[in-house]
Amino acid sequence: MLNDENISLEDQWERLLDTLEQVVGKRPADLNGVLFLIGVQELGKGALNFTKEQKQDLMHIGVCEVMSLSGYYSHSGRDKDGWPHYNLTGKLPFADLLGQEQLLKMHVVEYFKRVL
Repeated sequence: MLNDENISLEDQWERLLDTLEQVVGKRPADLNGVLFLIGVQELGKGALNFTKEQKQDLMHIGVCEVMSLSGYYSHSGRDKDGWPHYNLTGKLPFADLLGQEQLLKMHVVEYFKRVL
């Protein structure tokens, strides 16, 4: 499903969105939606009603978690409410928005290869 290394990143991304639609019941609209799902997964409390601020925090958790695959972040523990926290361990290589999006998509695909 996601393990074919010979297809383009965009094709892997589309396959991932198809898979998430089957698993979650709704196709994520964009990268932020997928990062939110990763944040919810890493929080480990299931599908709850989150505030706008909590949704932003969950997307940040998603970014930190996927970027930890390349050592840019490391998990530093959880707070008293069980929310995961991360430390930046290396300078992020973001040059422009397109490059940033491609790097995140690559890491998101890798993340789901490990968890699906």
